[in-house]
Amino acid sequence: MVMSEGRYAPAATLAGLVQRGRGLGARMAAEDPAAAAEVVYGCVRWDWRWDSVDRRGLYLARLVRDLELPLGPVVEGLGKGEVASERAARVLGLLALDGSGEAREALRAYVKEGEHWVAALEEMACRWPVEWWDDLAETGRERAEQDPEDRWGEPWYRWELAGPGPVHGPRERKPLAGVDNAGLLELLADSGESEERRTAVLDVIDDRGPEPGVIPLVPSLGTADGKHILWPLIGVVEKLGPLAVPAAREWAAVTEPEWLRLLGHSVLAEHGTVEDVPVLVADLERDWVRRRWCGPMRTAEGLRRFGAEARDAVSLLRRFWLWTPHSFERVSYLEALAEIDRMGLDKVYLECLWDCEAEARLLGARHAPDRAEVRERLAYLRDDELEEPEVRAAARERLAALTQG
Repeated sequence: MVMSEGRYAPAATLAGLVQRGRGLGARMAAEDPAAAAEVVYGCVRWDWRWDSVDRRGLYLARLVRDLELPLGPVVEGLGKGEVASERAARVLGLLALDGSGEAREALRAYVKEGEHWVAALEEMACRWPVEWWDDLAETGRERAEQDPEDRWGEPWYRWELAGPGPVHGPRERKPLAGVDNAGLLELLADSGESEERRTAVLDVIDDRGPEPGVIPLVPSLGTADGKHILWPLIGVVEKLGPLAVPAAREWAAVTEPEWLRLLGHSVLAEHGTVEDVPVLVADLERDWVRRRWCGPMRTAEGLRRFGAEARDAVSLLRRFWLWTPHSFERVSYLEALAEIDRMGLDKVYLECLWDCEAEARLLGARHAPDRAEVRERLAYLRDDELEEPEVRAAARERLAALTQG
């Protein structure tokens, strides 16, 4: 059973798989819908996404639809707080588009009386045909008067209830924009300058081309407490590209501050050479030990460049793919494995056809092995109007190729 205390179930269990949006979770749930029902409802009720970019709406809507689960517990989610209401509205909105009259009427009724009605209404206006919600204009006006605030987008524009748009005046010239690079570097090197002033200097340098003179100053360009990087430095170092690699090897070797080590690894992942592979693998290992789920994809993308030379990372990449709750990053691990060691990927690509992430389903549509169940799933993705257009197109093209072959 899915628990609400924020702890992910093991990745090999049904609950853990569905929490992570894994394709295998959807396939296992289909084997015993009654047993899977509470897991699915639990993942609608509580937000198990590791990050806001992770997708779950279509994944959960398909589980409710394909398992033929009663909508009652999903509708109840509309009254379980703001975040839960938004999640339930997303699932119900998709099911209504798929033809569920019950889902459609539940959302319309909630807009009239529910506490978090704005999110439900905006979900409807974003996805539904206008004739499905335009008759709620009077309700929207009355409720907006009781709960006044500036709102944008639909339905507020259509109903002439939108707030004033942001004012865009002429862009102010940055105070240090007239200082040449030599002068800016002098200010950066002055330890007496304030954090705010040095940030402003870096912001101006970031507007310009690569400035190698920043490189020796980088270790001193963190916040006073040593915990964070001065934010414009990220863009400044990115513009340096390969020029920063020699220094990045030194940054990556430090223990503290953490931001400098991470910056070094980021440069090596994007621009390093094969000699940097052991450092990148060690960084991936460190992330695994710490269960650091945000960011390892960048290391994986860097290792991908080296193909078989990065074979020492294979075990870690497979572990991250299996266990990460951050579904947005999963595709990067698969793409790295495809370049480094493809062993076992046929089974993974098959699972991807049920994944919560559109990019993963795209990989599955293009690379899953030719089997009867693959052709059946490709037809499902091709014909499902809720599916992303690029996935539908890929499924259509692959199925046509397999049929002709």
